[in-house]
Amino acid sequence: MKITNTLAPQKKNSPSLCKIRIEKSCSYAKALLLLFAISLSFSLYANPKREFRGAWIQCVNGQFQGMPTKKMQETLTHQLNELKKDGCNAIIFQVRPECDALYPSKIEPWSRFLSGQQGVPPKQYWDPLKWMIDECHKRGMELHAWINPYRAKTKTTKQLATNHIAILHPERVFSYDGQLILNPAIKENREYIYQVVRDIVERYDIDGLHMDDYFYPYPAAGQTIPDDKFFRMNNNGILDKNDWRRDNVNVFVQEVGKVIHEIKPWVKFGISPFGIYRNKKSDPKNGSNTNGTQNYDDLYADILLWVNNGWIDYCVPQIYWQIGHPAADYKELIHWWNKYSGKRPLYIGEDIERTVKYTDPKNNSRHQMDAKMSLHKQLSNVKGTVLWYAKAAVDNVGNYGTLLRQKYWNHPALHPSMPFLSSKSPKKVKKLKTMFIDNDYVLFWTPVEGKDWETAPAKYVVYAFKKGEKININSASNIVAITTDNFLKLNYRDGKSKYTFIVTALNRIDNESKAKKKSIKL
Repeated sequence: MKITNTLAPQKKNSPSLCKIRIEKSCSYAKALLLLFAISLSFSLYANPKREFRGAWIQCVNGQFQGMPTKKMQETLTHQLNELKKDGCNAIIFQVRPECDALYPSKIEPWSRFLSGQQGVPPKQYWDPLKWMIDECHKRGMELHAWINPYRAKTKTTKQLATNHIAILHPERVFSYDGQLILNPAIKENREYIYQVVRDIVERYDIDGLHMDDYFYPYPAAGQTIPDDKFFRMNNNGILDKNDWRRDNVNVFVQEVGKVIHEIKPWVKFGISPFGIYRNKKSDPKNGSNTNGTQNYDDLYADILLWVNNGWIDYCVPQIYWQIGHPAADYKELIHWWNKYSGKRPLYIGEDIERTVKYTDPKNNSRHQMDAKMSLHKQLSNVKGTVLWYAKAAVDNVGNYGTLLRQKYWNHPALHPSMPFLSSKSPKKVKKLKTMFIDNDYVLFWTPVEGKDWETAPAKYVVYAFKKGEKININSASNIVAITTDNFLKLNYRDGKSKYTFIVTALNRIDNESKAKKKSIKL
């Protein structure tokens, strides 16, 4: 069966055309109230003002390996343009897959996933991280630099550069299932990664520093982590080896957050763990009704400790399975994370290809995107989505990209608030004025400079309201632009239509100023 999910008018449960069946005994007044309530719920469903809308762009799959600079820039430009149309407001870009770099580094070698050979720079020299930051910011998107902290060599890498950490310090790595892993038990390895993080945060205008689920390696049959010696030598008074491994990672995660925020307090530290924290059979009280690999027990990643202690700024569990999966049901897991991981913004990692592969349990004529997005909106702690992976959205697999731009992300959105980083905002802009410039009708405003990053304007939001329309900037439906410019070209027609335009300023974490408004005829 070919699974489709179109926006045809006859589509069941379409918000704009939903039919209300009202029993004959229901009064007209009750019917109106019901219609109003449903209309309101659809409005909130479709137009949240704050929502993280991210996409992962990975390099470790080899999609850019050996690609000429111009071709890679053209490919990324196309992806960013399409993701912008889809409504994305953040890109998570992989820049360190195996203790290497997709940027010029004095610490680690160039990545083979860029040039084709580790340690060799691109032939047409460029800095992909700097280029991506500039391109994302031009489009009003955040750029989060994605690093894999401990993985020193993937299975497919055959040759390491002479300045690679595993060559310089072989005693600090261990081999596991064809990979090389920086031993989390060794303090010098933690210090080494802090140095890498510090270098990225100091030199680049990133908005976030992101890690995924690779801490201790995923369990492999017949493989043993060779850390007995380190446990005997320096167990920090911890008697259980599993607790000791978790403590090694806990110390690291807590310190990374400190390193980032000491340099740039606005840079967000996010982690994307595997989708299962613990199964009920391991933790009958707090585990999920699942049966799979566990963060806590198998990867030694106590993600809830990091969330509840505020060591990270956002959490993106990779709930890549379908609704109804026998061992890891998506519905079970999104409810679990919503319940237990609410002390920091919670974004859901979505597998596009798996979502469109499986049918909606309640309607087998369509795939599961609608059902999953409905769960997002029902759960109060879910504040956004990260798409795995970006290219699948760009390629519009299963009509996923079209649905994003026409239905789910069809209005711009600010990023979720992070008052634990700052609650301050810029001062409101001044002197809204319009003028014709080369036949373009342009709205200008004057920013008010701030004394620090919390009060300095970084972007602006422009809202537009028709004559007689209620002014409400709490809904995204009236946002016409989020821009780094202090001007916006307007769609002038005949000068007879009255509008109220409102401009607000945002700081680096999207805290919003008070509004400045102006009546304009278009």
